[in-house]
Amino acid sequence: MDLKKYIRSIQDYPKKGILFRDITTLIKNAEAFKYTNDKIIEISKKIDFDKVAAIESRGFVFASTVSYLMRKPFILLRKKDKLPAETHSIDFELEYGKATIEVHKDSINKDEKILIIDDLIATGGTAEAAAKLVELSDGKVAGFIFVINLFDLPGEKLLKKKGYLTKSLIEFPGH
Repeated sequence: MDLKKYIRSIQDYPKKGILFRDITTLIKNAEAFKYTNDKIIEISKKIDFDKVAAIESRGFVFASTVSYLMRKPFILLRKKDKLPAETHSIDFELEYGKATIEVHKDSINKDEKILIIDDLIATGGTAEAAAKLVELSDGKVAGFIFVINLFDLPGEKLLKKKGYLTKSLIEFPGH
């Protein structure tokens, strides 16, 4: 299945100069959504991991399926002040601003291998912050799975340079 035809591109969102790749058109199509999840599960089965983590919010859509079908615990990586218990926090740069993500301090145990899933990799700031949260929690990053890689932006290269396994289902230019 050609998943690219289910991705909507929106010019100048969320700010001028950004070409936003929208997955809502993919997830509203039952067959494309099922195919995407099947492919993510197929990749996940080849990775040794203890828990799956997802980056808020679109990563939750795909990681929850992996958690459920593979019977792995699910960790939420959330925006600042969205988690009620004690957290680790990481500030990072986005292509269009600054942000903070957090994880509960009791979500990851020492040396647990964490698979991180998100909808898209662009500049790599969010993914790198997610990896730092895992490592700050004394866990290890088992790898990353993305639905979309914006291949002409530095995100995937940044993660691979740091030694992280990264897999994506489809690629688009970021501009």
